[in-house]
Amino acid sequence: MSLPAHIAERLRLPAIAAPMFLVSGVEMVLAACKGGIIGSFPANNARTLDDLDDWMGRIAATLPADAPPWAINLMVHRSYARWEEELELVLKHRPPIVITALGSPVAVVEAIHGYGGLVYADVNSLTYAGKAAGAGVDGLILVAAGAGGHTGQIAGFAFAPAVREVFDGTIVLGGGIGTGRAIRAARMLGADLAYLGTRLIACAESLAVPGYKQMLIEATAEDIVTSAALTGIPANWLRSSLIAAGHDPEGLKTKAPIALGRPEDAAMRWRDVWSAGQGAGEIRAIEPLADIIDDLARDYAAAGQGD
Repeated sequence: MSLPAHIAERLRLPAIAAPMFLVSGVEMVLAACKGGIIGSFPANNARTLDDLDDWMGRIAATLPADAPPWAINLMVHRSYARWEEELELVLKHRPPIVITALGSPVAVVEAIHGYGGLVYADVNSLTYAGKAAGAGVDGLILVAAGAGGHTGQIAGFAFAPAVREVFDGTIVLGGGIGTGRAIRAARMLGADLAYLGTRLIACAESLAVPGYKQMLIEATAEDIVTSAALTGIPANWLRSSLIAAGHDPEGLKTKAPIALGRPEDAAMRWRDVWSAGQGAGEIRAIEPLADIIDDLARDYAAAGQGD
């Protein structure tokens, strides 16, 4: 295991509240860190750069020095029109962790390391894991099969051990992790941290609209549809939201071109099409994030009693 001691000692659970589009915001980050896990949000959830400036300033000013670190997620794909401007604000506010997604982290590693920050790269294959490691990242976030949003095809049981054999940095495993037992399993597989996404969408502090949260309460793993027809990248979606938005879940076979554009455009396009992973069946109610973390912590402790 290779999680830096200054992070590990501040965590109640070895987990990150994953940055989720149209879900993660300031209140969710603060609640996650207060509850004892790493909080994060995607930069493109802030519709304007002024909003992004405000969000990062509020988080940095609110969290005490001994709180778990917080992270911001930057999309670095060449079609995303705002990433360089977002990076400028990151360099202003200096979040402890920067998570890159949908592209090479090469363009940001040196800048983030320049102020002492850590860079974790989202990867969904062994090939991309190798490339990101070669770019000098501090951690790899393994997006395994079953993850919500943009997903991977390798099962976590195979992905984490394979990467651990060749990478000495921090490993974060995501994909269907919605219980304390699953967090424990991720650790046993060689991961330092678990990536918690779907289980947290319906928390009281999330930005998800009420209909999204209710749909998750009613969903199971069988209600998840994988398709690249909407974003050009394989992603997992809630079947009912696809139908409500006029899509045929069985007919989403073609791959769309990747054109991420600007946040305000994406918010309109994906406002009513909701992503989720195969851990959807773990959600029972809309509840405070603190209560969810309490439940996860109890389950995690119980799963380790035989160790």
